[in-house]
Amino acid sequence: MKLNRIFSVMLLAASALGFQSCSDSDNASSDTGLGKTGDATVITLSHDGTSLSTLDLSMGELTSYMISVNTDGEWKASVPAADTTWVHITPHEGYGWEVSDETAVNRNAYVKLKVDYNEGAARTSAVTFTSGALTAVLTINQKGRGSSDDPIESAWDMVGNLKMGYNLGNTLDANPWGDWWDPTTKTVKDWETSWGQPETTQEIIDAIAAKGFNIIRIPVTWYPHMDENDNIKEEWMARVEQVVNYVLNAGCYCILNVQHDNGAANGRTDGGAWLYADVDDYPAITVRYQKLWQQIAERFRDYDGKLIFESFNEILNKQYSWTAPAAGDGAYTAINKLQQDFVDLVRATGGNNLYRNLAVTTYSATGTSDVALAEFQLPQDKVDNHLYLSIHSYDPYNFCNNNAGKNDDGSEYDYNIKIFDDDCKATIDGVFSRVSKRATECGIPYIFGEFGAIDEEKSMAERVKYAAYLNTKFKANKTAGLWWMGLYDRKADNWYEPDIVDALMK
Repeated sequence: MKLNRIFSVMLLAASALGFQSCSDSDNASSDTGLGKTGDATVITLSHDGTSLSTLDLSMGELTSYMISVNTDGEWKASVPAADTTWVHITPHEGYGWEVSDETAVNRNAYVKLKVDYNEGAARTSAVTFTSGALTAVLTINQKGRGSSDDPIESAWDMVGNLKMGYNLGNTLDANPWGDWWDPTTKTVKDWETSWGQPETTQEIIDAIAAKGFNIIRIPVTWYPHMDENDNIKEEWMARVEQVVNYVLNAGCYCILNVQHDNGAANGRTDGGAWLYADVDDYPAITVRYQKLWQQIAERFRDYDGKLIFESFNEILNKQYSWTAPAAGDGAYTAINKLQQDFVDLVRATGGNNLYRNLAVTTYSATGTSDVALAEFQLPQDKVDNHLYLSIHSYDPYNFCNNNAGKNDDGSEYDYNIKIFDDDCKATIDGVFSRVSKRATECGIPYIFGEFGAIDEEKSMAERVKYAAYLNTKFKANKTAGLWWMGLYDRKADNWYEPDIVDALMK
């Protein structure tokens, strides 16, 4: 035993001498087992496989942005001392890899970059990577607050001020259809209450706000209230405006959108779902779409920044497929064109619309499709910092919704997930990861415009777990979401699911 210890000491000493002699050699390169030491013969930077030399950022915070350092020697990274208050990197040094070995699993070292939220003017810095005489520089350009004439808080500030949101669903979005419904005989109140909700009052909105919800989305379906020339009937526009005022009077942010003018037609022949994404039909559709938004934008032009416009709800292709089309499909071109038209038109109406915060979205408002997110293009905007991404997430689908019933042959199926477990959390984590990544690439913040465990047949305890987890995720990602109605019986003025509300507000 004693001999073994002596032999071990000798081996350690020899190893130490060997490493010392290697590190003393000028410009020598050695494989430590962890990576290559010594000076490099190459040093380049990349992100997700794309060469990186300049990073143009919005004013928002950038977190956990991974820089790949492709080098075969020891390297160091530095930030100018004056900029270390807002540019942060870790680690500051590391080993290289055998970059010439094409069979290596990983030939990069990694640096995590964080850039703080910019509350002032535009700014520039650089991260310098060195190995021996070689240098690679990443220039960082970050936008600031923009024009001093801008009277409206940025989309970043708006999202940062959100607590939790609520959708006033099945109300102004209701569009009943069938032999039993004769639209020519119906009043504005008939339409508003046709899907089982009461007529909205200031007291209802105040009750929602009093629970801590500080952003309320008003989904609106417009086509049943437009004449043959696509003019919105005054009595309908006046009622929409009245409900918007209820929300603003309660001190909440208000989202106004175009709801069931898009989505699935489901065989209806009343003109519903006229707003779909098809590149061939786009020229005709955008004429009607722009006339609709022209009227909305002009009506609300002088409202303050608490009012937000959303381009559309869950737009689908001409086949009304809820499955995102393959990459390159013309539906994505049409969506991107329509949302560019939306931004251009709203800005052109002037007043506070020049700077109003606007929400844009993906195909079917999905956050689960990599293709739909990748095909989303941020509209060009004449002002900075006033666009954000809104997606909808009822994930995992079989937990949040009821997916049980009978097949055509009479056999029963039940795909419901009844326990909120780690697999459910992993699905949700994946949505946040995808959406955060795409929003970061576009330089805009994001919210969940709709979410919720809305199958009230599921266990309350499990739904509370879901609500608590989403609340945690929103806070961690510095964003917010709007629960899809429920929770509150507006007719009885009763919060019938208080445990979920409490979980959302903690």
